[in-house]
Amino acid sequence: MIRAMRTAATGMKAQQMNVDNIANNLANVNTTGFKKTRVEFQDLFYQRAKVAGNPTAAGTITPAALELGYGSTPVSTQRMFSQGELISTGNPTDMAIKGEGLFRVILPDGGEAYTRDGSFKVSSDGRMVTSDGYILDPEITIPQDTSSISVAPDGLVSITVGADNTPQEVGQIELVRFVNPAGLQALGQNLYALTPASGDPIPATPGTDGLGQLTQGYLEVSNVDIVEEMISLIAAQRAYEINSKAIQASEDMMTMANNLTR
Repeated sequence: MIRAMRTAATGMKAQQMNVDNIANNLANVNTTGFKKTRVEFQDLFYQRAKVAGNPTAAGTITPAALELGYGSTPVSTQRMFSQGELISTGNPTDMAIKGEGLFRVILPDGGEAYTRDGSFKVSSDGRMVTSDGYILDPEITIPQDTSSISVAPDGLVSITVGADNTPQEVGQIELVRFVNPAGLQALGQNLYALTPASGDPIPATPGTDGLGQLTQGYLEVSNVDIVEEMISLIAAQRAYEINSKAIQASEDMMTMANNLTR
């Protein structure tokens, strides 16, 4: 009965983390470029009282084991990089990736980070930056007298200056991809950092080497499906509840055992 309590407690802890993860997904339903995560679980070790395949006194082989498990535990959060819906903003510095890939930005310490958030701005010195001021890499500099900005699907950035309608190329946006994007570390602020699990970034021009193309004037919204998350929330709540019932049943059984009289 003590075993049952501890086993059910691991189930309650696992479902609590599941609910925490669902809450984070729902909280970011309007976060640009957000990718939802799911919690993955494994069963814990087992106590084996009888091993399958052992010979018996009757000269036969035990067909099945006698083993009792000790519950479950969360082992990872899998980030789902499926495509989010594209919404029109009309802002010429907004860019959405249609397909695989991430933008690369430079952090204040000189390190690199990666994002699906294409809501770029133009800084005071004309460079394209994120909402937090991180510089897009490779750098794109927009002159002060620019009258229009054009971003091609392959990432080529052109501008027109003043009344001159002749396009001038000012830079080329690159995207990067990873062998295992789920291995990226989430930093917050819509940023990811590479890890040994993700592998090294593979840069290329948008639309080549399996990378998606850019869509100017659009942003990619979160890929969180509210209905799906609500169903998962109900299932997690019920699983938490039934584990608590197992603890209650074990406590009732202990009470009965303690109250036994001859």
